[in-house]
Amino acid sequence: MVLSRRAVLSAGAALPLLRATRARAASPPEVLTFGLSSYPPNLHPWINAGTAAGTVVLMHHRGLVSYAPDGTIQGEVAEHWESDGHTGWVFHLRPALFHNGAAVDSAAVKWSFEQIAAPNSTAYMRAQFQGIERIETPDAKTMRVIMKQPTATFPDWLAPFYASIVVPGTTARGKLPVGCGPFVLKSYERGVSVTGSAFPKYYKPGLPKLKEIRFIAYPDENLRVAALQAGNVDLIEYVPWQSMTAIEANPKLKMQSTFGPFMYLTFNARSGPFKDPRVRQAVAFAVKREDIVKSAFYGRGAPLRGVPIPKGTPFYDAKLADFWTYDPARAKKLLAEAGFPSGFSATLLSTAQYGMHKITAEVVQQDLAAIGITVRLNLPDWATRVALGNRGQYEFAVMGSAAESNDPDGLTPLLDGRLSASYERSYDLVVPGLHRLLAEGRAEFNAAKRKAIYDKVQELVLKDTPIAGLCWRSQAYAMQKMVEGFQNLPGALTFYSGYTLEDTSLA
Repeated sequence: MVLSRRAVLSAGAALPLLRATRARAASPPEVLTFGLSSYPPNLHPWINAGTAAGTVVLMHHRGLVSYAPDGTIQGEVAEHWESDGHTGWVFHLRPALFHNGAAVDSAAVKWSFEQIAAPNSTAYMRAQFQGIERIETPDAKTMRVIMKQPTATFPDWLAPFYASIVVPGTTARGKLPVGCGPFVLKSYERGVSVTGSAFPKYYKPGLPKLKEIRFIAYPDENLRVAALQAGNVDLIEYVPWQSMTAIEANPKLKMQSTFGPFMYLTFNARSGPFKDPRVRQAVAFAVKREDIVKSAFYGRGAPLRGVPIPKGTPFYDAKLADFWTYDPARAKKLLAEAGFPSGFSATLLSTAQYGMHKITAEVVQQDLAAIGITVRLNLPDWATRVALGNRGQYEFAVMGSAAESNDPDGLTPLLDGRLSASYERSYDLVVPGLHRLLAEGRAEFNAAKRKAIYDKVQELVLKDTPIAGLCWRSQAYAMQKMVEGFQNLPGALTFYSGYTLEDTSLA
């Protein structure tokens, strides 16, 4: 089964059985209206199509585990679990039903994991799931996963929606897999809205608290904020940084922000100047990161001069975190060593749909001109930008994302070029030795030994520059005062905050 991340499916094609309907501007009681930053280009749970798509997916799907509001891992379909020897993990399933009434059993979990790991699958977690040696299902409510190597972070792999459990056989091309989440997809208007209604047989008694959620796309960030201020929507994602102060001052609204996502550059190493790590390093040394924080994020951020490991975590190293300083002279020297003493021309892929991406691209364009690199900007809509990134149809690109978890292993999908193609990481760029070090880090259970391994990971990334960090950014959701229960998850987990929609209500 091929789950194409290269040809981005329309949500309309993914929802052939849904009845189209026009979304209303205001929400009645027990119906929440959510202002998305874009219309989801894809609603398959195993595919990464951006934050807006992920939020809608989390309405419909659940896996074995998820994230609690404080960022810890909590049970979902798995009521509890434990490690079993050096390489085994045992999961004990709770009684649960899929939206079609079928039981969520160990066979369904096994089938879902096998499809993700299949040789011809392009699911986001396919490469990681190659680490599974076999799956045993001794009974309907017990599943034992045996890994090829010790994997301390295996539960972390399962917490994002990319490991959602679906009804076996419902993943044919053009169809939307049947999930077991708190809401059932009810209707859509292509390019405009998606609506879900509460699943009455959800496995958590009393949840969801809402009867219905209406997701309405507001690609224009100013219109998204205006809709919130006018009371036409209850909750919005991707609060524009220039609007944060006004929202904080509005007595009718409230805002939750966290520091975890970051901006960075990716490179196409298949051909051209960016095959050379010296060119990538030159770019990293040429960017004045403070200007990005000021221009794109209105000061609500911080320069990112190293591998994106947050300050205050056990894996943070102050010296390694301050490597890519602004040094145009060093950048020019690296270009000359790479054979480009007079610079070169290149096209930078970004998007005009998100102001932060566009402004970041403009700052990079200006800074690189100072070292002789003439940059042309390609600023398509978000869905096109994702498709071009997945296909490697770019030279270098602006990207904004976060680690998959607050553990440094969560950076693997952004750094490891041996994984399948993704718009979130550099194209065809494999750093010798990095894949092995990342594997060692996730296999080690001892905290001190893991720290030493991830120090080496940072050193290797700084040397070969598979990504060039630009800045940390504050990431916020804003909502009406009457919205209760929604929680912006901490740090790198902010993009999974849709998990808390099951606890959300309107006071």
